[in-house]
Amino acid sequence: MEEILFFFVVPYCCVFIYACIRSYFPSMSDSNASRMVFAILSLAFITVALLNSDRAYTYFTGLFAGGFMLLVLLLRTVFNAFHTKAFMLAYIIILIPFLIVNGFLTAIPVVLYNDLENLSIRLYTIPVEDTVYGLLLILMNVVLYEKLKTLY
Repeated sequence: MEEILFFFVVPYCCVFIYACIRSYFPSMSDSNASRMVFAILSLAFITVALLNSDRAYTYFTGLFAGGFMLLVLLLRTVFNAFHTKAFMLAYIIILIPFLIVNGFLTAIPVVLYNDLENLSIRLYTIPVEDTVYGLLLILMNVVLYEKLKTLY
């Protein structure tokens, strides 16, 4: 039950943080610099994925996250309500509780990772790929949220 609720509660909270940033800072403009950082990150994720195709977690996480990020940028007219700068700020804020909770869960260890399937680079006890996976999970929900807002 906890696992199922995780995929509803966590994205909801993350979208809420993004929505708060958009509400409290309405004059924040989405800049070319933030889109450039977003594009560079997406290409970095794809590059790391392709260079590590033998490591399933690294490969699929990097490929899907980078691919989705590029898709959002390339289809800017379709996803025109998405605010790159607000998303990146929200993601930085979200990383704080993410690192605390995930660090706890991987330290006890409730969650185990096969280091043959990731880069074996850890932030405390957390595989670095978890931050990319988290970015993808949050990004998909924020993009969907913004798209649904434009439809209604």
